[in-house]
Amino acid sequence: MSKALRLRMLVITISILALGAVVANSNSPSNANGGCAGRAYVVNLGDANASVIDTTTNAQVGLVTGTGINAPYDVAITPDGTKAYVASYGSSSVSVIDTATETEIATVPVGSSSPGVAITPDGTKAYVTNNSTNNVSVIDTATNTVSATIPIGADTQPYGVAITPNGAFAYVTNYQDDSVSVINTTTNTIFASAVVGDGPMGVAITPDGTKAYVTNIGSFTVSVINTTTNVAIGSPIPLGNGQPYAVAITPNGDYAYVAGAVPAASTGSVSVIDTATDTVSATVSGGDNPRDIAITPDGAYAYSTGLSSDDVSVINTATNTVSTTIAVGNNPYGIAICPAAVVPPTTTTTTPTPTTTTTPTPTTTTTPTPITLMPADPVVVLKLTG
Repeated sequence: MSKALRLRMLVITISILALGAVVANSNSPSNANGGCAGRAYVVNLGDANASVIDTTTNAQVGLVTGTGINAPYDVAITPDGTKAYVASYGSSSVSVIDTATETEIATVPVGSSSPGVAITPDGTKAYVTNNSTNNVSVIDTATNTVSATIPIGADTQPYGVAITPNGAFAYVTNYQDDSVSVINTTTNTIFASAVVGDGPMGVAITPDGTKAYVTNIGSFTVSVINTTTNVAIGSPIPLGNGQPYAVAITPNGDYAYVAGAVPAASTGSVSVIDTATDTVSATVSGGDNPRDIAITPDGAYAYSTGLSSDDVSVINTATNTVSTTIAVGNNPYGIAICPAAVVPPTTTTTTPTPTTTTTPTPTTTTTPTPITLMPADPVVVLKLTG
């Protein structure tokens, strides 16, 4: 076999193997939607970075730094899992992280002192609260530029933000004036305002969009807002776990998990609220001075950040006990868990059976040959008659 022929065969073999690798990779769950399924992002206030946690092994597997990450408070992940947006209290910008490379790909200038960020269900916009400038910045996630700035009101100090499941409204907690502003996300104007408890900070909306749960750190309570009327339902829910900073709701909407801290004593716990009765059904240890909480897409675990213990507590939601703790950076604050992977359905190409049209055989009509009668032969006539 000549060298040229061997080389040609080698190139063909490599091409086939490469094609097979591409096909295999494109069918894997992690690449099916280009997302970050199976990971959680924790922003570390003391280190000005973000820890990446593998939620299968419950270990830190990465660390993200960036020029826009300075005293980070909150983090939100796009629905497709491709980007994470980090809001920092110590800078006037939002850091955009590419979850595939775990690197900062953009910094977006916003207002001053940003403690909260949330992304619309369609992934097109990120809403960022600016505590010192009393407004909300709206980021176009396609261009990573601010498309609108919404004034909330003088000395309102907007803090937390959550988007309704249909993407129509953004609920913003105003720490200073004890209210929640409801923003119409189409017009980016304030649609309504709800009065809640003292010092509202965290907010989460039920999966069916009917209720918003708001943590009030000044009154140690949780207010429940009817999202149809935008009025608080009944009296706030009392908690016994210190100042409630954040709240997250299980995917089935049955429970709200509230991270409560006692900063002076560096202690705290997580309260579990039964959303059917709006009463506390359990209290779980959630690290020292817990500040934020997030729940896995399947609802099996709640992850709570411990600001003073420099770790994340993993709570089994079936037993409401801590199954493990994960060491992260200094003073972990905000946390977000990546959405589940979406595996595209297998496409089966069915080759249609060709329809055979049978052309009927034309019926041939045979025209009988006319019989020509010859003139009578006189001899024959005579024989027949004679």
